[in-house]
Amino acid sequence: MRIDHSEAAPKMGRAALASVLVALTLVIAKGVVWLASGSVALLGSWLDSFLDLMASLINMIAVRAAVVPPDKEHRFGHGKAEAIAGLFQCSLILISALFLLYASARHLIAGEALLRGGWAIGVSVLAIVLTFGLVAYQRQVVRQTGSVAIEADSLHYTGDLLLNLAVIAAVALSSYAGFVWADGLFGMAIAFYLGWAALRIFRKSVDILMDREFLDEEREAIFNLVMGNKEVLGLHDMKTRRGGLTSFIQMHIEVKSDLSLFDAHQIADEVEATVGEAFPNTEIIIHTDPLGLEEPDHTAGELD
Repeated sequence: MRIDHSEAAPKMGRAALASVLVALTLVIAKGVVWLASGSVALLGSWLDSFLDLMASLINMIAVRAAVVPPDKEHRFGHGKAEAIAGLFQCSLILISALFLLYASARHLIAGEALLRGGWAIGVSVLAIVLTFGLVAYQRQVVRQTGSVAIEADSLHYTGDLLLNLAVIAAVALSSYAGFVWADGLFGMAIAFYLGWAALRIFRKSVDILMDREFLDEEREAIFNLVMGNKEVLGLHDMKTRRGGLTSFIQMHIEVKSDLSLFDAHQIADEVEATVGEAFPNTEIIIHTDPLGLEEPDHTAGELD
């Protein structure tokens, strides 16, 4: 079923705003407790929440830009705004991960005891409750809109649930079990987690900006759908890419050479409808060739 972009846009906007409000609340709460406790694990969690706030603000702007309909200067829409925002987020995360790694190493060497460990655990429990509620809401919006940006944000906050659990473990071990090194080690682990998350965002953003093809299994599914039409005798020059809410598929199909223009057009419409049902929110462009037309480097039935 196709998604109505006019309905998707406000839902995505509300989900993005909810993400900003949750992140802002956690930045304030964790910042106060970090200053009181001195925990680098909590510092890592605060940095992650601060980055969540920055990323959510950027994401909110990008979502608003991505849902703007195509215009005279942007015929394919504005979906790549999400990927541009992703690269900016990536740079922020990497800088923060390096800073946290440095702070954790210093804390590990000094072996300083934590203060007000109960506060640190309490704010982490608050973060888990708020984050769980946000993720549940975001997943509902993703089901309704298919937004890649909101889905990516939801996955990131899902990872934050584990991160806050790690902070609780680090503070408990350092404050109540006497393992003063635990806080530094957990801080370093969180730094590596942030670096890994930055790499994932970087790869996804670059894939969108470089017009990466669909997955092989998706392309094979398209091929099978097209060739399932008995009037289609060959398929070549299939190209696919994604750009925000809208994906793009273009292809050449081969039909009998003695068909009328009207009949060939009808076949192309049938193929477009079949593929569009399986791949909603996709712009499909089909060029019809008569069977036997020689085209360099391609033969009938090839996917690419």
